[in-house]
Amino acid sequence: MRIALSVETFLPKIDGIVTIACLTLDYLEQQGVKTFILAPEQGVHNYAGTPVGGVASVVNPLYPEGRISIPSFSTYCMMRDFRPDLVHAIDPGFIGLAALLSAKHLRIPTVASYHLSLSNAAKDYGLGLLEKPIRATRIWGFNAVDHALAPSRQAQRSLQSEGVRRVGWWRRGVDFKQFHPKFRSSEMRARLAQEHPEHTLLLYVGRLAPEKRLHLLKPILETIPGTHLALVGDGPHRKHLQQLFAEMPVTFTGYLTGKELAAAYASADIFVFPSHHESFGLVLAEALASGIPVVSSRVGGAEDVIHHNETGYIFDTDDISRFRHYVCTLVTDREKREQMGAKARKFAETLGWDAIMRDLIHFYEDILLEQGWDPGISSRSRPASPMLQPKPR
Repeated sequence: MRIALSVETFLPKIDGIVTIACLTLDYLEQQGVKTFILAPEQGVHNYAGTPVGGVASVVNPLYPEGRISIPSFSTYCMMRDFRPDLVHAIDPGFIGLAALLSAKHLRIPTVASYHLSLSNAAKDYGLGLLEKPIRATRIWGFNAVDHALAPSRQAQRSLQSEGVRRVGWWRRGVDFKQFHPKFRSSEMRARLAQEHPEHTLLLYVGRLAPEKRLHLLKPILETIPGTHLALVGDGPHRKHLQQLFAEMPVTFTGYLTGKELAAAYASADIFVFPSHHESFGLVLAEALASGIPVVSSRVGGAEDVIHHNETGYIFDTDDISRFRHYVCTLVTDREKREQMGAKARKFAETLGWDAIMRDLIHFYEDILLEQGWDPGISSRSRPASPMLQPKPR
């Protein structure tokens, strides 16, 4: 089986979409599936044995970490020359559209997965007039492929309510060996909490962007003594946040990866995630695996991975007072934090990627079987992938 992926962002950038793309390529490679990925040209031409087809791109003026890609005839040629059996567009934008149109011309089955609400992003960055056209275009696009995928139950329901006819749930997992309480480090805690490692350490990991609503943490720091906030990540809102939190107990680390990131999670006390909207939020599962309770808004995959009042708390996005209450509860009750953290770790051990990626490979096979071709990787007697939804009538 030969699978071509497309992404609108890729290495060396680090974010949730890049993480999912790399994990998918890793697991497909382990199963002997030949892979190819179209991505913005940024000097990366191979990932762990997978050729990377670079598409010309320019810096996104509204979000300098991002790229705006400009597909051309060569994009089609790269897809044609790889000869994929199936094309999977990950959160399709300009590259995804080019990949899917190429696949349609070549009569190749297509899948598209939703990862980011571009219509909400347009609104966040002052382009509200584009919100409805973008949403309508995305719905049309997800209905044009053979099957769509969503990263959470909430996202799946949202797409279905907006008119996407065939959308399955592509669950999210966590590498619970990479993220583990054993990586708790006094050195990392001192780095994150600066001069007060004895204080309760709140942690956020992710992009520093307006929709993350990190300003909501300021009143918590002002009203709950003995708390310190560590912001791990970067983004267009960093300078604004540095001004907002000036002279306050807040540490900006920039992006951390690998062992440093694992140590940052494990060395914190509470993970906070007040985002206004999210497709999933891989960081939630990473925090749980690291043995710390999570306080998250009701967005993305929060309800898929957080057991309210057991492994953390979930609050409605508009209920800011409840957010503060939950954080205060955990700050003032160390025993509760530790009990929740232990339950969080135990649950995270059920979220391994192996079964999720096996379902994805079976899903690819099932789409090909619908087209009358058996890739012959798994047994025909196996049940259909839970991701596969019935064809609309």
